[in-house]
Amino acid sequence: MLTRKQFELLRFIQERLRESGVPPSFDEMKDALDLRSKSGIHRLIMALEERGFIRRLPNRARALEVIKLPDGVGTPQGARAPSAPPSFKAASARAAASARRARRLVPKRMRGPRSQSR
Repeated sequence: MLTRKQFELLRFIQERLRESGVPPSFDEMKDALDLRSKSGIHRLIMALEERGFIRRLPNRARALEVIKLPDGVGTPQGARAPSAPPSFKAASARAAASARRARRLVPKRMRGPRSQSR
């Protein structure tokens, strides 16, 4: 069961993907739902992801994919929910691999803001 705001956000994301093929930005979602901060959008997206309605693609800005809609809510005219084009998925995989390689090249002592007591 989704809250009213979760449902509104899911429908907004679905409509934007259907119209332009590009997910909305956090600012666009915030304005569409008449929220005051982007942190509210972040919480709604996390809830939708936990419930299996959307998927966020790693290491990509605005990378949302609608996996399913609530029961009783179908996509218009039997169309299926759009997914990222193959080139987008390949670019995401390349970016993730590049980030892993770059992390391996940085010495451990320089990776994080850990305090060193020497």
